[in-house]
Amino acid sequence: MEDFISKKTDRKTGIPNLVQLLRGQISSSELSSLLLEVYQQKSEDIQPAALLQQYRQNIYVQPADTDMIDMLEKELQLLRFLRQQQYEPVELSPVAQFGSCAAVGTVSQKKIITALRHTEVLADATNSLALHIADLKQRGIATAPGERLRFCTVHRHIRAMQLPSGKGYTPHFKIACMVAAGKDTGNFDFELTTCAEQMKHIYYLLHTLFNITDIYFKIQPRSGYKNGRALTDALMNYLSSHLPYKIISDDAPAENNYYKGIQFKAVVQLDGNEIEIADGGFVDWTQQLLGNNKERCFISGIGLSLLMKLS
Repeated sequence: MEDFISKKTDRKTGIPNLVQLLRGQISSSELSSLLLEVYQQKSEDIQPAALLQQYRQNIYVQPADTDMIDMLEKELQLLRFLRQQQYEPVELSPVAQFGSCAAVGTVSQKKIITALRHTEVLADATNSLALHIADLKQRGIATAPGERLRFCTVHRHIRAMQLPSGKGYTPHFKIACMVAAGKDTGNFDFELTTCAEQMKHIYYLLHTLFNITDIYFKIQPRSGYKNGRALTDALMNYLSSHLPYKIISDDAPAENNYYKGIQFKAVVQLDGNEIEIADGGFVDWTQQLLGNNKERCFISGIGLSLLMKLS
């Protein structure tokens, strides 16, 4: 697709390798200024009737189909609960730093709505929270040595990708997120305790806010983590002795390079169907951002919009 677009652009402009020239010959600031001018001029050509027609055809700009007041009430209860559990709520910007998903994760920039001024529309709040944590740590204004940083948020995400089949999926949606960060202290202590902690909070929220009683968790091994098999075994043993929930091991999950070492999923029974409504796991983003393999980061998210529609 990229090669097709490049060739088409070259043909229409008469400038060979235009995409590569724009990438390599001008700075990001210059490119941003150029595109700002192009879009300024194109906006002057838009007529109101055409604007309305474009609005009707653009799936990314349509309002959400959830009860706004009910959603806000749920968000407030959720954030108050997580703050009581030492997860500090953060009001994130509607845009993220350009490359927030692609630079440290495995997400293609084509799945992100790229904006100007070195930004992109926020597609994953956990990436932005990890950046916030790395910034605090690098500037030396984080917590005391050995103490963990915990943040949470509820944010509307939007992703430019093919939607999954089934009821309730839309291009933009609310997700409740938790991110915890700390340092490796040996014996998988951070990974085990943080995974159990976030699973416990997710179970409570699903049960209390949405009155869901049929809930269980799946633990899935992932690549990219030294001693990953030992981590999975240690986690299953730890969870079985610390959490009273049904927890199963899924040793042959579908391919996923987003998480490292371990991933968990919360599965609920709604209207006779099993729905994977929340997930989480270990990521190496703070390791990459700070250049320190001792850094540890664990994230999770709950699909609030989907829950509101299905429960």
